Amino acid sequence: MNDYRPIACGAYDEIELMAMRRVLVSLVFLHEDGARREIQGQVVDTAIRDGAEYLVLESAGKRLQIRLDRIVAIQQEDTGAVWRQ
Repeated sequence: MNDYRPIACGAYDEIELMAMRRVLVSLVFLHEDGARREIQGQVVDTAIRDGAEYLVLESAGKRLQIRLDRIVAIQQEDTGAVWRQ
């Protein structure tokens, strides 16, 4: 069963803009095990898989997909702007 909860359309639009601009960010999210994690990287895309939406982040040479409903906050490195869910 898919427990994904879609985020607001405006929030999704902001994340898509970050991907188009390939923004460097610090991202705080809840891992699948429930632990709060922080990672730095470049937002490169969004993806949809199995009915859930993901942010694609390039970090340390790897591409990670982080479910949008698990993101707690995104801070843009260049402007310091913070997006919170």
